[in-house]
Order: sequence, then structure tokens, then C-alpha cells
Amino acid sequence: MTIRVKICCIQNEREAADAILFGASAIGLVGKMPSGPGPITDEEIELIARTVPPTVETFLLTSEQTPQGIIEHHRRTGTNTIQIVDELHGGEYASIREALPNVKLVQVIHVAGEESVDEACEVAEHVDAILLDSGNPKLTVKELGGTGRNHDWRLSRKIVETCGKPVFLAGGLNAENVARAIDMVQPFGVDICSGVRTNGGLDHAKLQAFFNAVEGV
Repeated sequence: MTIRVKICCIQNEREAADAILFGASAIGLVGKMPSGPGPITDEEIELIARTVPPTVETFLLTSEQTPQGIIEHHRRTGTNTIQIVDELHGGEYASIREALPNVKLVQVIHVAGEESVDEACEVAEHVDAILLDSGNPKLTVKELGGTGRNHDWRLSRKIVETCGKPVFLAGGLNAENVARAIDMVQPFGVDICSGVRTNGGLDHAKLQAFFNAVEGV
């Protein structure tokens, strides 16, 4: 099984090109967030997305929670994929589909307990993929990604086995633990931000080590 790798928190065109050169099949472009690393302006997201080859998925990470807010955010950025990092009010995925029929939808599930398995299965029928992360949207200042923390991979494995859609695994991954994570969870893809960065910038040595670890599984 070929594991897809998504490099998140891309800051500029150079980082996008470097991530793709090392083997990324997707990049994450972070919009406005209540907390966490990597947010850039919509103008910067749109500029980076235009430079990426069509074979590479460009994920817009949006904290918008209404269909109209998500649609408008996407229209300002022009990515080919939307990553919804918080709960979508009313579960109105159909409205987004109707407005953006050629854009893939990925819903983030912040894995906190057994209830996360049911949550993933409920939304799976409405989206193209699920992304499992370790945030906490219930905090006063929401954590919606980029925490650098692992979650219970046993729950992630249950989601992979039951939800029926491709699953990306995120949350505290690095070159040292990604092989173990893949072996335990069997995800469609893995997603990493801080684990391949030093002082905020992409670290080529960490990128190479991470891809070597993934390819060695």
C-alpha cells in the first residue's frame, strides 16, 4: 500500500516546491485559525495553490463552520480540496457540494474518545476523506490542529476499519514514530506539520528522514 504524505502549514511557494520535490502528494495551506501554527493570508494561499502541479492536492484548512463561510473562503483561495477543521453547523455538506462540485471535502475529527469513532462514521458518507487529529475544539481558545500531540491510535484504527472512506492520520507524527503509527492505524495517508520543521521553517533533513521512514514501512 502506498501511503500518501501531506505536508501541512506550507508558508510560501518555495516550501510548496520543496515538499513536492521530497514526495508530498498533498500540501496544507492554513487559513485564519483561533490558535496553532502556520496561518497565512487568503492571498498567499491562492498564490501558492496556483503554482502547484494539478497532480498534487492543495488543502485549504478552514475554521469556518457554515456552508456559506466555507464556500466564500474557498472562492478566495482556489484550492482543489477543503479541509474543514471544526464541526460544520447543521452538517450541511450538500450545500458545499452543490456550490463547489469539483472540490474534494475532508472533515477533521479530533480524536478524544470512543465517541470520535461514531462521529467519524456519521460524517464519512458526506465527505471524500476523514483526517484524524489531536486538537480540542471545546477549549475557550479552540485547538483545531498543529498541536504536536499524539492521540489514541487504537481509536484511529477503529475509524479506518469502520468509516469506509480514506483516512489521513495527523497529530504528533515524526520520523521516529510514523512507521509505528502506519503499522497500527493502516491509514490512507499521513499528515505532518511541526515534525518536519525547525525554527518554523521546513527542515530538509527532517523531511528526508520522514519520507524515508514512510517508504520503509
